[in-house]
Amino acid sequence: MKKKLLAGLLAGVMALSLTACGGSSTESTSESADTAQSTEAAAAEGTSHIYVLTAPEDHGWTGSVATFAKEKVAEVNGGGKYSAEVITCEDAAYQITQIEDIIAKGEKDITVVVQPIDDTVQSAIQELVDAGIPYVAFDRIIDGVASSAVSNVKGDNEGIGAGSAAYFVSLGMKPGEKVYVYEGDTSSVTTLRDQGFTEYLLGEIEFDGQKIADDAKWTQDQIDANITYSGAMNWSRSDTKAAFETLMGDSSNTDIKWFYAEDDELAMGILEALKGGGIEDAAKEAFLGNQPVITGCGGLDELYGVLRGEDYTDITEKLGGIMSVTYSPSMIQTAIQDMVDSLDGKEVTQDHVIECQNVTSDNVADFVGFN
Repeated sequence: MKKKLLAGLLAGVMALSLTACGGSSTESTSESADTAQSTEAAAAEGTSHIYVLTAPEDHGWTGSVATFAKEKVAEVNGGGKYSAEVITCEDAAYQITQIEDIIAKGEKDITVVVQPIDDTVQSAIQELVDAGIPYVAFDRIIDGVASSAVSNVKGDNEGIGAGSAAYFVSLGMKPGEKVYVYEGDTSSVTTLRDQGFTEYLLGEIEFDGQKIADDAKWTQDQIDANITYSGAMNWSRSDTKAAFETLMGDSSNTDIKWFYAEDDELAMGILEALKGGGIEDAAKEAFLGNQPVITGCGGLDELYGVLRGEDYTDITEKLGGIMSVTYSPSMIQTAIQDMVDSLDGKEVTQDHVIECQNVTSDNVADFVGFN
């Protein structure tokens, strides 16, 4: 860690690297020893240390971020040029405390890669800036401090919306048809995914290098009148399942054909509702008889399994289409690499947006999902 720390202390500290907030080690003894040794060597050479702060490694997309971060950190430590560690934080308050503790140590030659838990972390990130500590932001980009980052790494949230809209149009969606959007939360991520969807339909942005055809464009009045937003589903499968069951409880909604879910977990919530017993059979029959189309995003392997034909086949054979737009948690490795590149003196793009792709049953074999 700190350049002036004794080697023995370094080994003890680094044995605690890559741990969750509860403090239990997530690495084997041999892996921890390897990390400590590489960190000790890096410190002895007076090189930089990279703190990587993520959400907990528990489940879903955010949990997989920590898994991919650990893989990249092991690579950095193995290279011997720099040292690194992952600190997982179950809530924003803990993450803020960790950032403040890093600053308070007064260490030299340190940098931070942070996946902000929420926007309240802005004040702590500003403290990093004020302390002259370089940082890279990942996924949740906080506008108030974005200009101070070495790099802001994120998936193309507008592209996710555009990709879903383009998929609907490719399957015959006409201007003014009913669309239902299941939103993730109230953050900028959801705002951008909403915007990308409507901007594509208006002909303002491209997806995969192409804009919507002129005769398929929507007007703003058509968008305002025919797109319904769920409000925050909190990225929750169970909340979406319950909301969809309620939606189908009104027979007038069974004719909605186009469902844009802003996360694979939300798309799975729709599928679970259709498979379960919370919707009357008559409503299910009417809904599926309309050959509805469902999109998600993220890369959840469970949904990729649906695309591979491994599950929910009794439902998907009745759908007009189902797909997922890529937004892989492995992008955290790009964020860490951006910091490494910056330390190496290489030019780094500050607004680093990673393009997305539509994953369907036709190309799902080309993609690796996360659990």
